[in-house]
Amino acid sequence: MKTIGWGIIGYGGQFNMGNEHARYVDATGTMHVIAFCEADPKRLEQARKDYPAAAAYHSIEEMLKNPHVEGVTIITPHLTHFELALQALRAGRHVVVEKPICITVRQVDGLIEAAKKGQRMLSAYHNRRWDADILMIKSFIQKGTIGEVFHVEVANHGYGHPGTTWRSDKTKSGGCFYDWGVHLVDYALQIIPDPIESVTGFFHKLVWDVSNEDHTQAIIRFKGGQFADVSISTIAAAPREKFRILGTKGAITGGWDVLRVHLPQEGFGTVSEIRLGPGQHPQFYLNVAAHLTKGSPLAVTPESARRNISVIEAAEQSAKTGQPVKPSHE
Repeated sequence: MKTIGWGIIGYGGQFNMGNEHARYVDATGTMHVIAFCEADPKRLEQARKDYPAAAAYHSIEEMLKNPHVEGVTIITPHLTHFELALQALRAGRHVVVEKPICITVRQVDGLIEAAKKGQRMLSAYHNRRWDADILMIKSFIQKGTIGEVFHVEVANHGYGHPGTTWRSDKTKSGGCFYDWGVHLVDYALQIIPDPIESVTGFFHKLVWDVSNEDHTQAIIRFKGGQFADVSISTIAAAPREKFRILGTKGAITGGWDVLRVHLPQEGFGTVSEIRLGPGQHPQFYLNVAAHLTKGSPLAVTPESARRNISVIEAAEQSAKTGQPVKPSHE
């Protein structure tokens, strides 16, 4: 079977994400990392040490001159995603963008248009769709274990300085909601995939000496009457659990390593605690490889990634006006 040459744009040190992506790409067996692009000379040298057989470039323009690089993964600050992805798509490459895919819906639409025009694949790295907790939650919901879901809470809370990297700089990250927050929105929209009626946002900038918000929250009202409460905070002294999901026959709480399934029975009720194993994050690139080589359906479509951005964008607009906002494309 033909192998697909792949490039990694960005090999930054934080979380060693460049190395993680490269390992998952190579693990597919049909996609292979043959090139790295990194503006920081020290990080580019690290890429050379980790993958000595791969080419190393200082700019995306240099990398895209290599005809053997058929697709790229972009792992750079959020505000650079649009321009880099657009450049790669126009050069005829398949593109995976680290989440968030972009900062605005208009930008995502531009990438989708370019991908369709060039008949190239476009996806966003929503690897958290393969977290053990959300996979188990979706399984319970599909089986009808907790009945019809009508209320969802998803949170990532804590109290502590968010750090001084670009991720805490709104001019580079897009804001508090665009990092871990986009995963939380994605969880909520997987649990309740129905059309959205409106989003109400609450953004607070109260404590820390960074330009990102300290606490952001989106209340998503669905056309079926359900709603989701999604929030991420660095000033939550009394944090919420990751998940609290209410259904007409029971509930699910917890997350990360443990889930609890609450099933009422004639007023007494039972609570089952489930210990969770590791997630299945390599499945993302296995799906991309299957899509490119066999035509399998793409698990993370750009349209689904755009929906997350439309919710965050609507939440920020709502926070400024004090009124609910209907997201784009709903």
